[in-house]
Amino acid sequence: MHDERRRIEERAERLHTQRIKPAIYAATIPMAVEAWQAPGEPVSFEEAASAPYEPFAMDTPWGPPWGTTWFRVSGRVPAAWAGRRVEAVIDLGFIGDWPGNQAEALVHLPDGRPLKAVNPLNQYVPIANPAAGGEQIDYLVEAASNPDILADNFAAPTPLGDVLTAGHKPLYSFRRADLAVLDEEVWHLDLDLQVLRELMVELGEHDPRRHEITHALDRALDLLDLDDISGSAAAVREALRPVLSKPAHASAHVISGVGHAHIDSAWLWPIRETKRKTSRTFSNVTSLADEYEEFVFACSQAQQYEWVRDNHPHVWARIKESVKKGQWAPVGGMWVESDGNLPGGEAIARQLIHGKRFFIEHFGIETKGVWLPDSFGYNAAYPQLAKLAGNEWFLTQKISWNQTNTFPHHTFWWEGIDGTRIFTHFPPVDTYNARFSGAEMARAVRNYAEKGAASRSLAPFGWGDGGGGPTREIMERARRLADLEGSPKVVVEHPDAFFAKAREEYPDAPVWVGELYLELHRATYTSQARTKQGNRRSEHKLREAELWATTAALHAPGYAYPYDKLDRLWKTVLLHQFHDILPGSSIAWVHREAEAEYARVAQELEELTAEAVAALGAGSTRVFNTSPFDRAEVIRTAAGASAYVQVPASGSAPLTEAEPPHPVTVDERVLDNGLVRVVVAEDGTLPSVVDLRADREVLAGQGNLLRLHTDLPNYWDAWDVDKHYKNRYTDLLEASQIEVVGQDPLRGSIRVTRSFGKGSRITQTITLRAGSPRIDFETDIDWHEAEKFLKAGFPFDIRAPHSSAEIQFGHIQRPTHTNTSWEAARFEVCGHRWVHLGEPGYGVALINDSTYGHDVSRTVREDGGTTTRVSLSLVRAPRIPDPGADQGRHRLTYSLLPGASIADAVAEGYALNLPLRVADSAGEPQPVVSVDGEGVTVEAVKLADDESGDVVVRLYESRGGRATGVVRTGFPLAGAQVTDLLERPLEDAESTDGGVSVSLRPFQILTLRLRRA
Repeated sequence: MHDERRRIEERAERLHTQRIKPAIYAATIPMAVEAWQAPGEPVSFEEAASAPYEPFAMDTPWGPPWGTTWFRVSGRVPAAWAGRRVEAVIDLGFIGDWPGNQAEALVHLPDGRPLKAVNPLNQYVPIANPAAGGEQIDYLVEAASNPDILADNFAAPTPLGDVLTAGHKPLYSFRRADLAVLDEEVWHLDLDLQVLRELMVELGEHDPRRHEITHALDRALDLLDLDDISGSAAAVREALRPVLSKPAHASAHVISGVGHAHIDSAWLWPIRETKRKTSRTFSNVTSLADEYEEFVFACSQAQQYEWVRDNHPHVWARIKESVKKGQWAPVGGMWVESDGNLPGGEAIARQLIHGKRFFIEHFGIETKGVWLPDSFGYNAAYPQLAKLAGNEWFLTQKISWNQTNTFPHHTFWWEGIDGTRIFTHFPPVDTYNARFSGAEMARAVRNYAEKGAASRSLAPFGWGDGGGGPTREIMERARRLADLEGSPKVVVEHPDAFFAKAREEYPDAPVWVGELYLELHRATYTSQARTKQGNRRSEHKLREAELWATTAALHAPGYAYPYDKLDRLWKTVLLHQFHDILPGSSIAWVHREAEAEYARVAQELEELTAEAVAALGAGSTRVFNTSPFDRAEVIRTAAGASAYVQVPASGSAPLTEAEPPHPVTVDERVLDNGLVRVVVAEDGTLPSVVDLRADREVLAGQGNLLRLHTDLPNYWDAWDVDKHYKNRYTDLLEASQIEVVGQDPLRGSIRVTRSFGKGSRITQTITLRAGSPRIDFETDIDWHEAEKFLKAGFPFDIRAPHSSAEIQFGHIQRPTHTNTSWEAARFEVCGHRWVHLGEPGYGVALINDSTYGHDVSRTVREDGGTTTRVSLSLVRAPRIPDPGADQGRHRLTYSLLPGASIADAVAEGYALNLPLRVADSAGEPQPVVSVDGEGVTVEAVKLADDESGDVVVRLYESRGGRATGVVRTGFPLAGAQVTDLLERPLEDAESTDGGVSVSLRPFQILTLRLRRA
């Protein structure tokens, strides 16, 4: 037989696209349109309904960047359309097919009820099926003219990312507002052809099924009357029925389809626009649920539900009804889909606590899994945190973006740093916006790594980011693919059902140990440094406020614990940990607002802490220590003098000077406190740091070397730093000024000032204090560079086989060598408050108060010694999507701690990030809790969320070994329980004389609920 595939395929394509698709709507008539441009920010429906409207013609430009235009649309269904399926079709002037970064709208009924959204790939609004004829249609359409920030594939920076710089030129031309008759037979024929043609081209050239479909299409299209598409569509469909009804092979892969609409809580639009995107999408989803009884939609991010509840109660009511029917599945159990690396451990715990509580409270549903498809890597504490919140499974997608290595599993057990495992899936379809195309289905089967051992995977389907979620066309595809030869089987079901089946089928799935490191988007550890610093400060100020509020609630009569304020402030911080805000990958508007929000949070938390301390009574000056470790250190008093004080962990002490240790001396450019000696060279670097206790030189080269790298990644500017950044750099070796700026027996400081580049300036104050080997580098950067990357490097004379970096509730070890491509790909990694290097008998740590990115490398010197270098990433200067990213002032501190163990690094990490507080107070309360036992570290102290007055304490083992201890209370204890993260009892705690006994495995997290007598 002759091979006629090309002729048939080309024929099918032309007839499908040029004749059948245009015939989907059998008849149309234009609707009358009037418009009103809302001034400034979005307005309520009530204000829009009473506004003055003017006639508006099609193809008229509308919509300044970030503007809102309300359209009044009206028409009457012709009597001749009675019995037909009638819809409104609205095209705002959509561009391309990326649905999340352009115009979109919400259609309202005259009484204000949201009906459905209009999106680029979802332009219809249902009217009647069947229509009676004569229906009067009146809509108010709230249209958002959001600009395309990433037009031309990141070709150039754009001012469109902030309403302050975007201008006022209209972006869109309104194309269409019609009443239309949907020809259902033609519409179904279009879908039949889509599925068959896409399946056909994915099958192998020698696969008989491909040829069967090809010739079936040829025969069926012979029946198509080009003069009567509508009248002949049924015959064509009937001819295709045999080839569409052949069942899938018994061994066919099974894809569990889950409706989805990934909506970034902010990204290329501000938070205020996300609030509208959620309402639009959720109105679409609830409308689709009415059409398809098998439809299931998985939706995470409790914050977005709350926005819809507060802004659109009608949509909220429809969501609740869909949840009851089982068509809407709350998932994820987090306040937002946060970044997976940067939030602190307690913050991730609160993400899970607040998210799960929201779904329990409002829907009576406890979510079973963590849903994080789009975060940029996942820390190795997640398995334990997820399980402690009551979760059974974990889902991610982003690891498919790896730049170097292909992740080896799709279904696996993920083991965290403490040994906890959670059943995890990584969908082989490689998207969280699937539409069940032939290419996607073939890719899912081709990619699936578990062939031979398991046979099912998950596919989240639907348009995200304002695209409106799943569509009826996607649902129709799913129906056709439920059991079709040559394709995997598609079943639409709840993700809990998929995970239950997958675990039952594959209980002995392979194990992945440690972090899920994304080999891409490594610059998100550094971009938008002020946003990251705001988060770090907020996390620690929240800890401080909770501790002292708890102390006051226990010891200050009449003091009321600020439950509601703390709850609100936590949720504000959690929102800004979203995976495009905290990583620094959003537009300028988002980060401008984030910085302002962090300032408000800091001020309010400062007030709450001051109120709590003041409630303890006025009187003598005391020093308050929020850290979980006893501290003896030099502080600045209110008068500006230095004082050496000793303060217990989580407690306070009078401001009385302790016996001063060895005094600090400053001899020209040498700082010495009897513990370490620091030499500052003429170029401002450190040629020598001698640990006098160990009689050892710490450095193997210039320490605190500031290096300015050229930084232009291949694609995603704010997200990525590519390995070639290391190849071109300038060392900042010219110091414009070096001066001694502070010298007394307790403190010595040398200030180094540098100017460079395009008017940038760095001022560093290098400080050594009495009694501490810690060397602080207080850094003030006035930054005006573009496409540059600033690092501070320290070459250590240490042969360290691995580095240790703090992560959530513990630390992770990473090899310092690059034996394999997996290690080489980790050329930039994430850590929290400290990085540690050690060899047997000696170690050093670098500690910071706001940075996360760093790199570690090593070389062998000619003398045979090993130099292990750590470089802290301080600031970047990407231009896309925010052309002014990181420009301006940055103030941060990092510290070198010679002779440090892991325990020292942990303690000093807390100390740097939780400065001692000096305040007037007459009270001398005992610490709420204290711990006898090495390695048992208190992370949070608060009152129970149920307002019972119980005290909740979160502990963890911080050194990586087993730990035992006794938790003692500063109040009469009536009983204690071990709880999950949501403070629900798991078991009674073991009591001992005066406290609670604890025994922890390495990095174990333990939450205690302490009942007051």
